[in-house]
Amino acid sequence: MFELILCSMLTIFPDYLFRRYGQGKRIGVDITLYTMWYELRWGISACLLLTISLITLIFYFHPSTKSVTALFRTVTILPETVGRVDEVYVGLNQKVAAGDALFRLDGAQQEAAIETARRQISELDAEMTVTKTELITADAQISGAQSDLQTAIDEYEMKAQLLKTDAVARREVERLATTVEGRKSALAATSATKATLETKIATLLPAQRASAEAALAQAQVDLDKTTVRAGVAGTVQQFTLRVGDVVNTMIRPAGILVPEQAGRGTLIAGFGQIEAQVMKTGMIAEATCIGKPFTIIPLVVTEVQDVIAAGQLRPTDLLVDVQQMAQPGTLTVFLQPLYPGALDGVPPGSSCIANAYTNNHDALADPNIGTLKWVYLHVVDTVGLVHAMILRMQAMLLPVQTLVLGGH
Repeated sequence: MFELILCSMLTIFPDYLFRRYGQGKRIGVDITLYTMWYELRWGISACLLLTISLITLIFYFHPSTKSVTALFRTVTILPETVGRVDEVYVGLNQKVAAGDALFRLDGAQQEAAIETARRQISELDAEMTVTKTELITADAQISGAQSDLQTAIDEYEMKAQLLKTDAVARREVERLATTVEGRKSALAATSATKATLETKIATLLPAQRASAEAALAQAQVDLDKTTVRAGVAGTVQQFTLRVGDVVNTMIRPAGILVPEQAGRGTLIAGFGQIEAQVMKTGMIAEATCIGKPFTIIPLVVTEVQDVIAAGQLRPTDLLVDVQQMAQPGTLTVFLQPLYPGALDGVPPGSSCIANAYTNNHDALADPNIGTLKWVYLHVVDTVGLVHAMILRMQAMLLPVQTLVLGGH
């Protein structure tokens, strides 16, 4: 409507002035409702063509959208294991800091595993003490075996000398030789027992103790998992958990945690696909939100998503018909405030209306630009003022449309 009024001032109104003062035709006599089209046909036709061209020019180079919102992501409150609630630490709509405990599950099984691991460590410590005692015994046995071996060797050597003079029987010497070999074997067995005990003390028992400590640490981790904590600072919502409830990681979440800064620094807008060649990072934009009426928020385009979400394909066991994706999607654009604090007071999730404005300042500064292009780019930049005025009219009428005309 605003564009039509503006265009009529440049077409219909001059045509009427020419008819009235140039040709002397008067309203109600020569220009009536019946003859209006014939008398003002040039002005009306030019007005319609100019209005259509102006609207096309404005909405293409200065796109607008009502699909704007301060999107935010929530965090689902879930334990890592299934369990029954044993204690609840927070209430509904309570603000929490990162790391604060929210609730605790029954941890009897994990506590039993911790006690078992501690008992195993105690058993291994006791076994280490016993093994060290056995090592002392083995040293004593080695000393006795060495003494017995030396005694057998001395007796064998003495009898072997006497055998040369036929003072003893050969059988006695052979028996002593066999005794020496037996004492050597006994000494070797005792030394092997000592080596086994040393290996057990140095390698086996420490390894078993390390495994028991790892089991204790794992059991402690499992016990810590029974206490669910807030990953980020925020507000607990839809948290109606009570002692005795069973929480399931798949189908029974405990509640929702809304992060503190979620949706408070960026607006996400969905512009028409036809503006894909116009929307650029760095464009100036403006928005007005239902959650903050009568306010124009200056913004800047920080990112333009290079894909259209409506065309995404997720592989399934069924062939997808392209006709199912016939409805065109929107171009996702991220808008951030041009000045710090511009989005303060806009609740996360608010619906907004946004305009983006094409800026041809750099192109106009080119000394080699042609005259026609210079005029055209000036017109493009100038008509952005029309869209800015429309946005301000919408900001004024938005509360009326919402509260009065919307029936709320």
